[in-house]
Amino acid sequence: MKHRTASVWTAAAVLMAFPASSYAQGDGYDVFTPIAKYIAAGDAEKLSAWFSDNLEITIFSSSNDSSRNQACQIMKSFFRSYTPRSFEITHMTGRMNMKYAIGTLTAGGEMFIVTIFVGYKDSSYNIQHLKIERPD
Repeated sequence: MKHRTASVWTAAAVLMAFPASSYAQGDGYDVFTPIAKYIAAGDAEKLSAWFSDNLEITIFSSSNDSSRNQACQIMKSFFRSYTPRSFEITHMTGRMNMKYAIGTLTAGGEMFIVTIFVGYKDSSYNIQHLKIERPD
């Protein structure tokens, strides 16, 4: 009985020590891998395949509730003005049905912080909010 109790406490301690790793459990798939690839490439068309039908997109201080097509046009315009050189995810967290990532985008000779929030609906992950801002 003591051994079983110790095992339960050990397992609970391990799970609590690594909460951020739970974002990829269950499906074994990192949704941010293709998203990061399309941001780094400046490919708004392929990125938009990950957009929800309606999403919030924020570029600098301008925030818009947009359809997938409108958001694609906003990203095309951004990528035309700021050609991406690199994009790296620096932080991820979440749960099975919602995930969150922060990354650093180098584009057009500047650096930007990109925040991505995805939700799970109808058997797939979709971007519900994409935010690009200059660091303080």
